[in-house]
Amino acid sequence: MDRTFVMIKPDGVARGLVGTIISRMENKGLKLVAAKLDRLPESRVAEQYREHLEKPFFPGLKAYIMSGPCMLMVWEGNGVVGIARSLIGATNPTEAAPGTIRGDLALDIGRNVIHGSDSPASAEREIGIHFSARDLVDYTRCDESLLYE
Repeated sequence: MDRTFVMIKPDGVARGLVGTIISRMENKGLKLVAAKLDRLPESRVAEQYREHLEKPFFPGLKAYIMSGPCMLMVWEGNGVVGIARSLIGATNPTEAAPGTIRGDLALDIGRNVIHGSDSPASAEREIGIHFSARDLVDYTRCDESLLYE
C-alpha cells in the first residue's frame, strides 16, 4: 500500500474541522495509520516548507503554521497521493471544485485548511519529518477486501 502525509492546518483545527476531514478520507476508503495533534516548531516548519524558504510569503506562512496546533496524519491506500489530492482540491479555494475539502470548507488561499503531499517522494519526505517508523500502525481494516480486487 502507498502512503501519504496530510496536515490539517491551524485554521482547520481551530474551526473544528478535524473530524469532518478524517470522515471524508475514511469514507473514501483510505486507512489512517498515524495521527497526532502537534504544535510545529520552527525547525520542522522550515523542513516541511523548505522549497519556500526564500520566497517572500514564507515568513507569513511560517507564522500561520506555528500559530496553533496542526493535525498530522499518514494515510494509506492504493494510489493514495492522487486520491488525497483529489479529495483536498485546488490550493486556491476559489478554484477548488465543490465537493472537495477546500472547495467546501475554505475561502482564502492563505487559510486553505489542509496540506497534502504532492507526490510519493514528497509523501515519504514529509512523513519522515513528522513521524518515526514506530508511529505508523499496521492493521487491517475490516472492509479492505471490499475496496480492492
